Amino acid sequence: MPKAKSSHSDVRTGNTAASAESLAEAARAASGSGKGPPLEAWDPPFCGDLDMEIRRDGTWFYEGTPIGRKALVKLFSTILWREGDAYFLKSPVEKVGIRVEDAPFVAEDAEIEGDGAEQMIRFTTQVGDAVTAGPDHPIRVERDAATGEPSPYVLIRRNLEALVDRKTFYRLVDAGTREEVEGTLWFGLRSGGTFFPIILASELPDG
Repeated sequence: MPKAKSSHSDVRTGNTAASAESLAEAARAASGSGKGPPLEAWDPPFCGDLDMEIRRDGTWFYEGTPIGRKALVKLFSTILWREGDAYFLKSPVEKVGIRVEDAPFVAEDAEIEGDGAEQMIRFTTQVGDAVTAGPDHPIRVERDAATGEPSPYVLIRRNLEALVDRKTFYRLVDAGTREEVEGTLWFGLRSGGTFFPIILASELPDG
């Protein structure tokens, strides 16, 4: 990762200066407890926007350059915070805005255990988070209005979601089933004792 340049990589409000380096240090200090940073307990001032972006494929960019160190990306991901549609990196003393093209995480693999009502789907993201879909980690699907192309998501933590990558999603479709929801037959996925509708059964090629 390139070093921060004071001319434009720092964001300043009053006497506060936030940089990728200072945020990384805060994340390292908070992660020392082994429990993850207590973001809900932190209420720092907003210090402006940092030139950092998460692309739709899960790649993190800093000042236009991909962050190649996976350990650093994972560290930043632990202090990622969302308010409405806005995303921030948050420490005890500063909060800076970053850009997220779609979802902040990408679920790049999934393991299926059991079948029928006992089926469990465990997702793994590009930063190593692992969750089992269920009531606390629901799956939802958005469909492009023009093309009908599905964009599936799974909740990872707090209100942060992962976009399920295409190869993983289409593999999961093979484990799908039809179930009735409020009198309507849907095709979807079952995990953690919950059925997650994906598409109306009547819209499938075989009806």
